[in-house]
Amino acid sequence: MRLAGVEGVVVHEKQELQRELDKVLADKEIGIVLLTEKFGVEFPDIINHVKMNQKLPLFVEIPDRHGTGRKPDFITSYVNESIGLKL
Repeated sequence: MRLAGVEGVVVHEKQELQRELDKVLADKEIGIVLLTEKFGVEFPDIINHVKMNQKLPLFVEIPDRHGTGRKPDFITSYVNESIGLKL
């Protein structure tokens, strides 16, 4: 990500995540936050609270270096559940 000019921090613990999210939410210049899917699974209370109560920034969960935890057909399943059509 650094090669693409994206600044970031690496966190491992819940307290670190909360501290960095507080910094992000205080900075009105930040519009998008990339989080690994791991944080959505390990700390759903923090991530969901921020997603549901903040308009900005946009939080996007991405796979980490170990790959994704999603099913191979997660997009098709998502569309099927959303609109009720089987693709």
